[in-house]
Amino acid sequence: MTAVVLAASILVPLATNGAGVTIITHGFELDSTYPAWVTAMADNMPNYFQGRFPGMGSNCSTYKLTMTNINGAFYYFTPSRTNGSPPSATESGEIIIELDWSAISGDLFDSYASTYNVALAVSQVLLATNSFPELNGHPAIEFPIHLVGHSRGGSLMSEISFILGTNGIWTDHLTTLDPYPLNNDGNNDFPATIQDAPARNTYSSVLFADNYWQDLGAGTYSGDPDGEPVNGAYVRQLTDLSGGYGSGGDHSSVHLWYHGTVDLETPASDTGATITSIERAGWWTTAEARGAAAGFYYSLIGGGNRMSLAEPAGAGTHPVVDGYNQWWDFGAGHSTNRTVLPANNGTWPNLIKFDVVGTNIVASGQAVATKFYYQYGGLSKNVTAQFLFDSDFNPYNSNSTSIATIPISRTGTNSVSYINTNLTTSNMPPGTYAIYGKISDGIHTRYLYAPELVQIISSQPPVLGIGKPTVGQIVVGVSGYVGQTIVLQSSTDLHNWVAFATNRLVSLSWNYTNQVSQNVSQQFYRALLGP
Repeated sequence: MTAVVLAASILVPLATNGAGVTIITHGFELDSTYPAWVTAMADNMPNYFQGRFPGMGSNCSTYKLTMTNINGAFYYFTPSRTNGSPPSATESGEIIIELDWSAISGDLFDSYASTYNVALAVSQVLLATNSFPELNGHPAIEFPIHLVGHSRGGSLMSEISFILGTNGIWTDHLTTLDPYPLNNDGNNDFPATIQDAPARNTYSSVLFADNYWQDLGAGTYSGDPDGEPVNGAYVRQLTDLSGGYGSGGDHSSVHLWYHGTVDLETPASDTGATITSIERAGWWTTAEARGAAAGFYYSLIGGGNRMSLAEPAGAGTHPVVDGYNQWWDFGAGHSTNRTVLPANNGTWPNLIKFDVVGTNIVASGQAVATKFYYQYGGLSKNVTAQFLFDSDFNPYNSNSTSIATIPISRTGTNSVSYINTNLTTSNMPPGTYAIYGKISDGIHTRYLYAPELVQIISSQPPVLGIGKPTVGQIVVGVSGYVGQTIVLQSSTDLHNWVAFATNRLVSLSWNYTNQVSQNVSQQFYRALLGP
């Protein structure tokens, strides 16, 4: 008789963050031509998701939001889905928006083209419940927001974070790529007469900010402009951008650098220029792992440690944690690394940070310990936080089970509160789940997934079976549930037991061949649930 031996293995729940909205935009476009690099970056993000959302691959929703203006009086917007499925049909819940304001961005003389005014128009689109019909009445900002902007687009995204903040809406992540506001932050861009919103500071309603900039160009907007560092961000100055967009193209090579942290292939093209093995070796430090541990790595999807004390660009530069909000105590320390909003109506409730703080492998019936930070400065007295177990990463479909709903007290706009809560697993079948929180005042709702997946293991005892013995061997078979840790023990007298094999089940059964000494006249076996 030949026994089948399955090697011991460990099933560890994956960690990931689901259901976010990433908005990418460009800067100045003289001929009103929409730059293809934005589409290239957006199209590569679903490939980055693959492996982080098991079995989902490129399952997300990509939109292009086109903004125009007629005679300086009215802004018009047109949304169209360019990739993926409608948000209600995806498993990842991810939404990517390409913001095309190229028809406006080339006008340097009319105030409607200022990023102050464009940001206000875009923010109103994001806040409206009917801007994206496929969202079925949901505004685009219910999920955690990641704003990515290059050049004047950095100014635009910074101002959008400001406007959202004045409405009480937190931005999870703000990324500025060589930001360059026209006629602001010390820039003098004669003969342009418009003035853009500043990009120099990070507002108190932004959880994490990172800034990638260079001063290798001509320094003026008429030439190859230089960007600027941003206060309150993790600042990464790019000192070598040779290759890429070539001589006079350092400003554009900054968004190519970031593209290389989304598309990790070599070569990697944004349709305007290519990252070859030469750029891979020269543009990123050893700590940045040729782009794999830089840039987009610090997004929620990338899962990089935003509180890291490491200085990826080298000793004496900037640690990543510089970009984490330290105005309030989120665990990153205290500092004045944020600019306070001059006004905040606090209308929207926010889940800012949500974590599993205990073990994320529990037996059925055991509680999952979590902690969440929130802010609500509005007037409603009926704010609740609801927590749900989800079999995928999309709160807009029907795959979740409500576990708990708790009332939330008003914090005001000048403080942030946190609550520790234990979530029961009594009504959940064994399996691996994402957990998300839903905070609502009855009108406005926001969602946030915990980065840790939770595995619920059945507490039912395993079933043991013994195969027909052969000379010197006995096949021990175990039936149980995926995720259970099984400890096999043997005894010759039913009093003294010795463990001889341990395995975490990856299927419903496990066979183990035990070698038995021919000097043993009798052998007893049992299977126990391990830790």
